Amino acid sequence: MTNAFKQLIETNYADGSFFDPNRKIFYARAPGRLDLMGGIADYSGSLVLEMPIAEAAMAAVQRQDQPLIEIISLGEEREPFMMPLADLGTMSKPRPYAEAVDYFRQSADWAAYIAGAFLVLIHERKAEFTQGAKLLIQSHVPEGKGVSSSAAVEVAAMLTIAGAFGIQLDGMELAALCQKVENLVAGAPCGIMDQMTVVHGRPNQLLALRCQPAEIEGFVEIPTDLAIWGIDSGIRHAVSGADYGSVRIGAFMGLKILQQISSHAPKNYLADIRPEDFEEQFGGHLPNRLSGQTFLSTYGALPDTVTTVDPEKIYPVLQPTRHPIYENARVEQFRRILKGSQPDKGPLLGKLMFESHKSYSACGLGSSGTDLLVELVREFGLEHGLFGAKITGGGSGGTVAILGRADATPTVLAIAEKYADQTGHTPYLFQGSSRGALSKT
Repeated sequence: MTNAFKQLIETNYADGSFFDPNRKIFYARAPGRLDLMGGIADYSGSLVLEMPIAEAAMAAVQRQDQPLIEIISLGEEREPFMMPLADLGTMSKPRPYAEAVDYFRQSADWAAYIAGAFLVLIHERKAEFTQGAKLLIQSHVPEGKGVSSSAAVEVAAMLTIAGAFGIQLDGMELAALCQKVENLVAGAPCGIMDQMTVVHGRPNQLLALRCQPAEIEGFVEIPTDLAIWGIDSGIRHAVSGADYGSVRIGAFMGLKILQQISSHAPKNYLADIRPEDFEEQFGGHLPNRLSGQTFLSTYGALPDTVTTVDPEKIYPVLQPTRHPIYENARVEQFRRILKGSQPDKGPLLGKLMFESHKSYSACGLGSSGTDLLVELVREFGLEHGLFGAKITGGGSGGTVAILGRADATPTVLAIAEKYADQTGHTPYLFQGSSRGALSKT
């Protein structure tokens, strides 16, 4: 927690104007994350490599006797949010998740990521809230840029709420509960890599996470001669957007089809298939596209708990199924190179990033802005200390991750300037790292 945030609270909000000066205030901090490799393959069981960024969200929470949840979000033009505690239901009869999605969408959708923690704790931990709470959130993680602003807010809020009400959570459970807030209350079908990185990430290291569902395989040091940046394209990313959802559904359609045609298909995760096995045994059995109605009538329910097949919609299947299989192989190779002793790692790593970006685009998750940024990195290239770049997170806009020499910041700034000249958008530059919410390092 930053001293500046505590001072802000003590100076402006702990004098009785919002918080009671005689009651304890609980604080937490959680960073955003930059997805270097793995991205949307997380929900298919891939290995991912994630870095916590310097930007973070802070939360302050205090219990109150009034049976109300009151939230102030600083830095955004948002009206304070208030809801009766009774609207969450009770421990024995909590409000159904589906009703909660509609409730927040009709009142204040941003509040779902914060107040949703209470409902998830009631459902999953049988928590009973007999007192209300006041919450103040301040986030420096830019929204809509694909760097997990929502996960940062969720984790910071969940930590403070758990602390204020005496609920013990370990890191794994904290991340899993925050994912449920996003999936089941906010209605955004993200994987768990965001929350795990926000909770466990270490500065200047890559969290190696096997998303089956969330196995930490260690941390990979970023060599001192390399650096990672993120440049915001200005095209708003939304994990709840139709493109992301369609690609995710297509991947699970592919998994279900393969399971029904072959006993050798994986039980749970597409990433368990090797690329060569996919080409030899499975790829020829998948359609390029498939209607929701045909899938439902032929193969039954989708093996995914957070998305729903629309019978009237046509879904891409082959490429969304292929992507996590090849992406997992790329991430595995990326990690081996980073941890290896061979010189001149940069160009090899950059090649894998460019391949990942191309595969995103083939899935339909590219965008004009992110494609332009990647091409600018190609143009400046090795001569100017840059090795590779790719779209991050859920795609369809957001931020591009760039890998280069540690001394290449001036080149990255030149790319940002050139992008601004061509698009009219002055991009946000992500540079630097910080520790996760529960990291001791």
